[in-house]
Amino acid sequence: MASLTPVSQFQSLFSESHLRAPLQQLSFAPTSVANQKFGSFFLPRRLPLQFQGIRGNSKMPMNAVIVSQTTAEKPRKRYPGESKGFVEEMRFVAMKLHTRDQAKEGEKEVKEPEERAVTKWEPTIDGYLRFLVDSKLVYDTLEKIIEDAAYPSYAEFRNTGLERSASLAKDLEWFKEQGHTIPEPSSPGLTYAQYLKGLSENDPQAFICHFYNIYFAHTAGGRMIGRKVAEKILNSKELEFYKWDGDLSQLLQNVRDKLNKVAEGWTREEKNHCLEETEKSFKHSGEILRLILS
Repeated sequence: MASLTPVSQFQSLFSESHLRAPLQQLSFAPTSVANQKFGSFFLPRRLPLQFQGIRGNSKMPMNAVIVSQTTAEKPRKRYPGESKGFVEEMRFVAMKLHTRDQAKEGEKEVKEPEERAVTKWEPTIDGYLRFLVDSKLVYDTLEKIIEDAAYPSYAEFRNTGLERSASLAKDLEWFKEQGHTIPEPSSPGLTYAQYLKGLSENDPQAFICHFYNIYFAHTAGGRMIGRKVAEKILNSKELEFYKWDGDLSQLLQNVRDKLNKVAEGWTREEKNHCLEETEKSFKHSGEILRLILS
């Protein structure tokens, strides 16, 4: 249906003190209109209108613009996975950053040693220990950020059952009992932990991207890596790092629901900003994973 949009003079006219009649008492009379039913069509040019107030027969010429509203607005762009919730959007972007050996949706070319198929890895005990130590530092950092909750939304992710710090502490104690020296955290872990602290204080959308990718990646590819490495250097011993209390599928679904709920309060721009952080998450996690091969 067409709508009548007056020019600026039209609005100022209503504010004049000599016009005391309410709007419904005023009449609009187009000087020349082929069809008086405005709702059936629109006029593409300016029309001279005559304005008649309640005092006398004085007429004031005006210009008005007839604007068409008959053309429907174009539908907003839909993002891959959006119809299923924001977590699915994050998953879609993350899968694209895998290689084809890592995931069937992967599009990334193999460039780094850790991006090769795990069956081709040659892990070492010392390298694996460095990986576990740096991983523990990252999980310690994540859990403290969530506990302190600089933003109220972080509190949603307390005690999800996905926490890994306590499990890693048990694993490192086991290695120590086997006579291995536990190293100090190295540059990849220290750098990532510091980066996460900064994001959590100033950029919650970007932080949530890392939170999602760290925890969810560990329950998928991380478990497979742990199993293959254990077969090669630990006589297939399953570490606590790869065990969860309760039904893991349900734990993950609970966190998905919480993530989707938090993202409902974000603008589209904030969601896109979160998605754009995925590549940095992979970069930092990849540097820590590479320690296994050192």
